[in-house]
Amino acid sequence: MESNPKLSQRHGNTLLHFILILLISMETYIFLRGWNPLFSIFLLLSSYAIFRYIIKLPILNNAPRPVYLVDFSCLRPPSFCRVPFSFFLENATLIDIFDNESLNFMSKTLKSSGQSEQTCLPPALHFIPPKTHQQESINEVHMVLFPVMDDLLTKTHLSPHDIDILIVNCSGFCPSPSLSSIVINKYSMRSDIKSYNLSGMGCSASAIAIHLAENLLQVHENSNAVILSTEILSNGWYAGKEHSRLILNCYFRMGSAAILLTNRKEAKDSSKYKLFKTLRTQTSFDDRSYLSAMREEDMEGKLGVSVTKDTLQVFPETLRINITLLGSSILPLSEKLRHVVSKLRKRFVDKSQEIYIPNFKSVIGHFCLPVSGAAVIRAIGKVLKLNDKEVEAALMTLHRFGNQSSSALWYELAYLEAKERVEKGDKVWQIGMGTGPKCVSLIWECIRPILGESNNDPWADVINRYPILGPST
Repeated sequence: MESNPKLSQRHGNTLLHFILILLISMETYIFLRGWNPLFSIFLLLSSYAIFRYIIKLPILNNAPRPVYLVDFSCLRPPSFCRVPFSFFLENATLIDIFDNESLNFMSKTLKSSGQSEQTCLPPALHFIPPKTHQQESINEVHMVLFPVMDDLLTKTHLSPHDIDILIVNCSGFCPSPSLSSIVINKYSMRSDIKSYNLSGMGCSASAIAIHLAENLLQVHENSNAVILSTEILSNGWYAGKEHSRLILNCYFRMGSAAILLTNRKEAKDSSKYKLFKTLRTQTSFDDRSYLSAMREEDMEGKLGVSVTKDTLQVFPETLRINITLLGSSILPLSEKLRHVVSKLRKRFVDKSQEIYIPNFKSVIGHFCLPVSGAAVIRAIGKVLKLNDKEVEAALMTLHRFGNQSSSALWYELAYLEAKERVEKGDKVWQIGMGTGPKCVSLIWECIRPILGESNNDPWADVINRYPILGPST
């Protein structure tokens, strides 16, 4: 849901002008009637005060309810889940499924990915061969969701009975009962809780869940919404030889996040952020985009997500559409004019002329980019004119934890907080991109000082080692 405070303000100003005209008409009538001046002044001021009060009512001015991010938690996978490259490749060799060409491809992919030797896979994928049946995936759900939920409840002093809305997102694993039902059962939540389960949304799912929660919080007053974001890897392991499907085996690693949103007025003083802007775009109406990344069986009937070469064109195009729309609503007029003039010059004067990319840093202070690989992060950073420090959170998250799919955005925000870079008044832009393809932008405004986060997971005990120089890609 895109809030439009300017539109609401315009409606309010129109009504105020109407009230002013009405008051002038009343004053003229009072003057012509020859009434007592003191009585007429009192009547006019009273009428104006009443009208000012009425116009502030939400039912008239259509002002969106503010949505606050109280706090969030990220999983720090246990050390026994760590998978160094040598361990990963040795296991892959012993599985006796992959040929030498596949093993060499995975070795090169790992070394150029931007990941470190500290990333983790769930216990089910440590077995030879990996255990990918239903119960192992359920065990992984318990392992990644319950710890972050417990941590969030502790941080926010929230009881499970205080949760009005629950949204769980996981792209590739959709059991019955649903993941949201598993959580409700574990924490004995209320019978009237509004629960939602999102699947098939790819790496953009967490941002989509925030977008959904924003809509729900506009409807339900005084409500708390919890979003649980993860990806279950034991269910998504590809046991085939096609290179386009082996990429996900090498990139995706354990991770999860729990986020508490609320529209309660009293939460303003304790919350970290206020949701400033959301924008969601997609290009799945186009066949080439729709087919660019898809989970399907290979020639041998092995299930896996294939990533085609078209992804290199369609994902940047989806991002371009999103940032163009976003820029038109948040950028200063000077940046908009420079962009428009450069487009006109390229079209009518000099076709070799580069189109000016607006400077989002004039509005945004911090960036959380899709953690789809070091090369992708740097490419997006180049488009947005970001320097090394501004893409640091994404690169370091990829290095330490790998690509945790939709929850990676929260590891990046946790990194920025642990480095104590986010200050009151700063704006943070999270960009979620996933299969479909789809792109979701979330912009948060920091509303209180954020200190002492370096002692909290997931960056506790390691934040002082970062940033580090990553491998070339």
